[in-house]
Amino acid sequence: MKTLVVGIGALGTIFSCLLKEQGHEVAGIDRAPVVESIRKQGVRVTGIWGDHSAMLDEVAEGVEPFRGRGFDLIILTVKSFDTGAATAQIADLVGSGTRVVLAQNGYGNYEAAAKNIPEDRLILGRVIFGAETVGPGSSRVTVIADDVVLGSPRSLVDYREVEEIARVFNDAAIPTRASDQVMKYVWGKIIYNSALNSLGAILEVNYGKLAEIEYSRSIMDGIIGEIFDVLAASGQETLWPDAPAYRQEFYGRLVPVTAAHHASMLQDIQRGRKTEIEALNGAVVELGSRLGVNTPVNRVVTELVKAKESLVIRQQ
Repeated sequence: MKTLVVGIGALGTIFSCLLKEQGHEVAGIDRAPVVESIRKQGVRVTGIWGDHSAMLDEVAEGVEPFRGRGFDLIILTVKSFDTGAATAQIADLVGSGTRVVLAQNGYGNYEAAAKNIPEDRLILGRVIFGAETVGPGSSRVTVIADDVVLGSPRSLVDYREVEEIARVFNDAAIPTRASDQVMKYVWGKIIYNSALNSLGAILEVNYGKLAEIEYSRSIMDGIIGEIFDVLAASGQETLWPDAPAYRQEFYGRLVPVTAAHHASMLQDIQRGRKTEIEALNGAVVELGSRLGVNTPVNRVVTELVKAKESLVIRQQ
């Protein structure tokens, strides 16, 4: 499969490395320092999935070298706030036989991508394994809570095509399955990230510590409860009937298997980068406002992350 990975950060490195190692033709797009490093050293994955390395077929800073290549698959792993710009950039590379997998965090990526790419080419992905950037083109897999789940939110992509991409990922040792209810899984990840990622960034501890401390646990309970209120008002179903059922699985299964993981949002703040808070707790606040649902806990958490982000950026 001829594949282009847009954004070779923590997730992009894993997809590009493991797919290339499996024998697929893989190219990548990223910023100049990352491109330069990957051209010299290739991409590398370490951690719980073992050690892997590969030299990509080509890497570049933009789309120009890839025009007319006829990619079968484009995997987008850029930050949520870059989805619109990235999909506008790659729109000309998306042919009738190209499928674009959005392997990102947060709410709104599908809607942003659909402004530039036809929806019958878009596949939404729920990624719930943890990865940390070790260096340019080098990533460490730290935890996995469940398979990657792929699907078309409005069933506009043939389900057999989604299953085929899931098979390709599985063959490359990335546990993946297809679903015709992908939005339920995506919202599950949004709830999970909104509770853990933002608070982990504020308090600078791993996920396990957040669940151990009475006060942070109380805040996470509030975040989760408000999200279920928003989802109920919007008519969006989830994999759980209500907030108490989700909390039972959250503390009983999801947190324990990812207890040692540190939030990617914390990594972004430490590196002086913009966070994805607007696609997580911030999106909950916006949706709540639209639907007439109060979300005070999510609002305060959003503002605290933004304050911390601003302080770090100003100190640079």
